[in-house]
Amino acid sequence: QVQLVESGGGLVQPGGSLRLSCAASGSIFSLYAMEWYRQAPGKQRELVAHITRGGNTNYADSVKGRFTISRDNAKNTVYLQMNNLKPEDTAVYYCTQFNYWGQGTQVTVSS
Repeated sequence: QVQLVESGGGLVQPGGSLRLSCAASGSIFSLYAMEWYRQAPGKQRELVAHITRGGNTNYADSVKGRFTISRDNAKNTVYLQMNNLKPEDTAVYYCTQFNYWGQGTQVTVSS
């Protein structure tokens, strides 16, 4: 049974930074691509960032240059470093592996 547990969300002012973590268990982590999605109230869930098992990355246009996805296969963990946060980044952030989803972590950007 794959389990994904996100952490690191919270309340931050515009222009601030947060780093989200997602710890995975129950799978051979290094064999899988990982993704971060987000869902804001009243909006569809959207793909934010993707990292292949080889470390190649892709980002939504809305976060390019501000967010960085990375992975540590020794720790079975994927990260999302979020800089220069904007109010429109407010959402619940989820990490995914194949068809498995974590429970999400709330990120709120507000002054």
